[in-house]
Amino acid sequence: MNQLISSTAGRARILLVSSAASEVSELLYVLDRHNLGTGLAADIDAGVALAAGGADLILLDAALAGGNIGDTCTRLRNAGGRHGVPLLLMSSSPSAEEQGRSVGAGASDYIRMPFDARDVAEKILMELALHKAHSTDAVAATTPVHPQTLEVNYHSILAGSPDAVLLFDLDNALLIDANHLAETLFGMPLAILLQGGIERVFPARQPDGDTSSRLLQQKMHDTLQGRIVLFRAHCCHRDGHAIACEIRLMRLSVPGRQLVHARIIDLTERNLAEALRAGQNTLLEMIAKGAPLQGTLDQLLMMIEAQSRGVYCSIMLLDEDGQHMRSASGPSLPPAYMALLDGVPIGPAVGSCGTAMYRRECVVVTDIEHDPLWTPYRHLVAPFGLRACWSQPIFGQDGAILGSFAMYYREVRSPVPQELVLIDVATDLAGIAISRTRHEDELQRHRMHLEELVAERTAALTLAKEQSEQANRELAAALAHLSITQDELVRRDKLAALGALVAGIAHELNTPIGNGLVVATTMAERTQALQAGLQDGLRRSELETYLAQAGEADAIVLRNLQRAADLVSSFKQIAVDRASSQRRHFLLRQFIAELMLPLSATLKGAGHVLRQDVPPELAMDSYPGPLGQVLSNLFENCVRHAFEGRSNGVISITARASDDGNLITIALADNGGGIAAGDLARIYDPFFTTRLGSGGSGLGLHVAHNIVTGVLGGHIEVASSEAGTTFTLHLPVIAPQAGNSVGE
Repeated sequence: MNQLISSTAGRARILLVSSAASEVSELLYVLDRHNLGTGLAADIDAGVALAAGGADLILLDAALAGGNIGDTCTRLRNAGGRHGVPLLLMSSSPSAEEQGRSVGAGASDYIRMPFDARDVAEKILMELALHKAHSTDAVAATTPVHPQTLEVNYHSILAGSPDAVLLFDLDNALLIDANHLAETLFGMPLAILLQGGIERVFPARQPDGDTSSRLLQQKMHDTLQGRIVLFRAHCCHRDGHAIACEIRLMRLSVPGRQLVHARIIDLTERNLAEALRAGQNTLLEMIAKGAPLQGTLDQLLMMIEAQSRGVYCSIMLLDEDGQHMRSASGPSLPPAYMALLDGVPIGPAVGSCGTAMYRRECVVVTDIEHDPLWTPYRHLVAPFGLRACWSQPIFGQDGAILGSFAMYYREVRSPVPQELVLIDVATDLAGIAISRTRHEDELQRHRMHLEELVAERTAALTLAKEQSEQANRELAAALAHLSITQDELVRRDKLAALGALVAGIAHELNTPIGNGLVVATTMAERTQALQAGLQDGLRRSELETYLAQAGEADAIVLRNLQRAADLVSSFKQIAVDRASSQRRHFLLRQFIAELMLPLSATLKGAGHVLRQDVPPELAMDSYPGPLGQVLSNLFENCVRHAFEGRSNGVISITARASDDGNLITIALADNGGGIAAGDLARIYDPFFTTRLGSGGSGLGLHVAHNIVTGVLGGHIEVASSEAGTTFTLHLPVIAPQAGNSVGE
């Protein structure tokens, strides 16, 4: 598309002839920002038409001209009836032949594509300024171009530039012009600055070791090829210190002359800011990783010293007593001086550092030699040539004073704002580092104390463990001894019980056997007497007497033998043999009713009553024979002992199942006189009876207890009072197999 040149009074008009609108759109915008009128033509004919309307400078894309570059340049320059209109040729693939033909056709300069729009805009401004310069026809080719030969427009550009600008004459190797910012940058007035050549403002060598002359030769060569060259290098201040700069070189199209416009940007502040940010990040990383405090503080001070020329930094720490200073870091200060400060008490007039810590505020001493704060210490600092000292206290997060940061100079001076910022940065970072280290030290002390406590506790636990193990061994030995003693006691008890059992059996059997023996002995004597009487003759009365006595003796012997047989049968019941008992499934209600039917016959004559309360659904898988023996023994014990001298006695048998259905409780209760409290503990002992000689053997309850806890696998309880006695059996619905009874 074609765009007419926009212009108002006083605005220069720039014409761009290019089919690549996207590549020059940014340039159009930048030119407009410089208050330049612009027009865009997509082909040569359109460009000639727009140029006929007037153009102060033309940019031509060499690709549109093809092989007719010379003719095309001539048509465009002469279209408006004006001769000598500046024309800049743009090409993405330049060649020496193309460049030569374009220059021969009157092109002012050659621009490589793609390009930086701001750089090309600056070159256009330079070309416009130079176009109004005096004609160079009257100037000999060997005569240097003096700045007075340039129009005021170019000087206005130099004066208005935000950066330092130098103008080099490469033909004569001279610096021929500069603006006031260049004077400031290099520390030289214009008259002195223009006295030397190009190398005057560059050091002999660059930081990479290359010589400045070789670097400049290469960059100037590239500039003369039509390039706008941008590079970084160190320049040199009048006092000799290096200045990091960004340099932009641009060739000025002055016919017959090789002039290079150099715009120089001082990178010092930018580099210092970047170094400060990088240094802060490094320090924070060191602090986070727990680097030693000494190394961290040294790194901090060297970072600050790199930000300001001629500064020497130190950090003093406040002692734990809160009264004395301790030297912490001063990598660039003399060690002897740092040693002099160590241990000095703080106060209201103790130099800069001691006073800052005492006052808790920044103290700036611009002249140590004449400041009263340094009067007591002036003789100490004088040998080291230190003249100014600014100190600021370092605070912890809790507001406590940790120390102070100081900046020393060897000349009398006051801080500038940038240096005050550095002081704040240094104290903040130092506070973080010192606080972190002290917290770590505190944690280490706590950790060590905790380790000591753990060690003490471990030792105590170990001792307690050893004591416990010793006590366990002693207890084990005592338990083993007790077990042996218990076994011995059990054996003795068994022997005693066996002895008592044997004695009881002997006692019980002794009476019937003794009676039978006496009767048998008496009858034997009578029989011998009768046999002796047969020789002399036996009377009938004697024989009848003998027969009567024999009959009585037989009755006595039979009665006592039956008694002995009954006792032996009772003795057999003491140890019930499960193997000989028949196990089966039976209904408990029917079983108890059949069992009590013959037993209850004895109650009717005595005026007593038997009551049964057994649910019909209760069933057991057990041994009915032993269970019947237990109930019979309990029933007979009740009849024999409960109702002595009483009538209207009541015996009740109650059975219930547990909630889970695994146990059955059978209770046999009476309302008799009860069992004496002193006898309850002995009722299950063999041969214990309160009615000795009345027919009881004292084995009934003993046998019942053995059967319940043995064969039936349950247990028996007794409760007795003056209102009666209750025996309660707790039996499993399914009796245990042989060898698994509760009592075993």
